[in-house]
Amino acid sequence: MILWAAILASSMGFIDSSVTSIAIPAIRAALQASLPQAQWVHAAYLLALSALVLVGGAAGDRFGTGRVFGIGIWVFVAASLACAMSLTPGQMIAARAVKGVGAALMVPGSMALVSRAYPRDERGRALGLWAAASTMTTALGPVLGGALISWGGEAGWRLIFALNLPLGLVALGLIRGRTPGDQGQPGVRMDLVGAALASVGLGLLAWALIRDTAGGWVWLTAGLCLAGFLAWERATPTPMIRLNLFRNRSFAVTNLVTLTLYFALNGVMFYLPMTAVSAWGVSALEVTAAFLPISILIALLSAPAGRWADRIGPGPLMAAGSALVACAYAGLGFTAEEADFWGRTVPLMALAGLGLGLVVAPLTAAVMQSAEDGEQGAASGINNAVARVAGLIAVALLGRVAAAGYGPGAPGFGVPGNGAAHLSATSAAFGQVALIAAALAALAAVLALATGRKA
Repeated sequence: MILWAAILASSMGFIDSSVTSIAIPAIRAALQASLPQAQWVHAAYLLALSALVLVGGAAGDRFGTGRVFGIGIWVFVAASLACAMSLTPGQMIAARAVKGVGAALMVPGSMALVSRAYPRDERGRALGLWAAASTMTTALGPVLGGALISWGGEAGWRLIFALNLPLGLVALGLIRGRTPGDQGQPGVRMDLVGAALASVGLGLLAWALIRDTAGGWVWLTAGLCLAGFLAWERATPTPMIRLNLFRNRSFAVTNLVTLTLYFALNGVMFYLPMTAVSAWGVSALEVTAAFLPISILIALLSAPAGRWADRIGPGPLMAAGSALVACAYAGLGFTAEEADFWGRTVPLMALAGLGLGLVVAPLTAAVMQSAEDGEQGAASGINNAVARVAGLIAVALLGRVAAAGYGPGAPGFGVPGNGAAHLSATSAAFGQVALIAAALAALAAVLALATGRKA
């Protein structure tokens, strides 16, 4: 029961970004949202999650993993209903931020609950089932979302968020009364100061990147907050992020690979659906054809890629996979103006999925191998936070690229329209986004080589 509760909860968190990316064109049309507001719909969730996910894990240790996990589900579900009922972009952005808080409390506890529920000799199999089922639901999520948007009319995108209610209630019912000995540890301290500094610093950074009118004081304040965060993490006895882990060269380089590769991945995943639906005449359901191969190939290749990483080391596989992603995104950039979704985009996204399938398991292995015994949990948490921050920065920064690439004409990037001028401007703008993503993925490939082969 605990295993299935963890699967349902983690799946809700995992599919959120991909489903929301597919729903963004419909949300923009229904709420009359501008491009910066659409960016904040995505960024608000990532901001809250990336800033608080490590605190969420500490809160589970302090107050009881099952209790915090359940609270996270309630917050996530309530915020999902608020998203479904939003009437303005502001309401949607606020609800998405609260949803990120719920995910930060919910996601860290899922694996911890499974680990504690099974004896050591059965734990690996249980975690394998959790990973496989979560991957399957993550793959099916965008397809279901695209179907609801295409067939649900004006209420289709609202149903995507409302579906979290029954899933969350089932997860709560499965876990109810099944963690009686999980009372927490009153002596565990949480790094609330670090969480506040990270939240404010990242939030101001995202604002400065999204808004052309952001003044110099925003950049300065963001920099001071982030610098203060690093100084606090070094000084406090209970840091949210153990900075000493970055003294390990392999760990530091692996996180740079994560930052650059996930920047590229999130940039394309956010702006491709907007481009295809608003200008190329592709439906929300058809757009899922570009995302499904990624989930399927990651699920199929993760196990063998993990074995290969054990044999030759994670570096070569991470480099090869990142290079394939770079080639795929470069292809998207150079062929964007053809607007050939089925002939160009889908095959190239499948190539990117092949590359990611080679990267994901070795990247996790590299993080775990670079951490000392007893620090794997902290290392994994940092790496996940880096991936979320990469997505936050990518969506914020590449929005400027898309808007500039489109130019000053109407209706604007990501807004549905007709005519050759709109098609050409939208395709050119996405082409620039894809080429920047390709450059970052290529950088990830070069960095991955620095992690070395297996000793």
